[in-house]
Amino acid sequence: MTDFSVEKKILKGKSFKFGDDISTDLIAPGRYFHLRSNMGELAKHVLEDADPEFAKKIKSGGFVVGGKNFGLGSSREHAPTIIKIAGAGAVLAKSFARIFFRNCINVGLPALICDTDKIGEGDLLEINLGEGTIKNITKNLEISFSPLPEVMVKILGDGGLAEHVRKNRGFNL
Repeated sequence: MTDFSVEKKILKGKSFKFGDDISTDLIAPGRYFHLRSNMGELAKHVLEDADPEFAKKIKSGGFVVGGKNFGLGSSREHAPTIIKIAGAGAVLAKSFARIFFRNCINVGLPALICDTDKIGEGDLLEINLGEGTIKNITKNLEISFSPLPEVMVKILGDGGLAEHVRKNRGFNL
C-alpha cells in the first residue's frame, strides 16, 4: 500500500507503466461521463482503455508511470481525482500537460517529472519528495527529479488545495 508521510515525504509502492500521450479522455473515458458526480464509481473505470484490469490492480497502492505529455487533452479535474481515488500514490512522467499537473497537486496527488525509462511494470519504488529521489528497489538504482517546492508538499500533505485552505483558513504558504 502506498504510504504518504508529510514529515518524511516518503512514498512507497509498485509501478504501473503506461506510454506517451496518455490523455484525460483515456484516464477518464467519456462513455462514463454520467458518473462524474459519483467519483468512486468513475474511479472503477480509470485507465481501463489502456489496461482493463488497472483499477483492480492499483487498489493495492502504487504509482502511475507514463512517458511524455501525460494528461493531455481536456482539463477535467476528474482525471487526477479518480487516479487518486483508485489508490495511486503519485503519477510519474517525463512531462505533463500543464493543467493536468496543477490539477494533480490541487487534488493532493503528487505529479513528478522524471526519467521513466528506468522504471518497468511492477517495479517497487520508494520516492522521497523532499530529496527528489526515486529508488527503484527492483532494479537497485536511483532516479533524481527536481524536488517539489515546499508549498506543493504542504498542499499535498493537507490532502489537496481545498483541504489546505480549509485547514489554514486561507493559504498558509
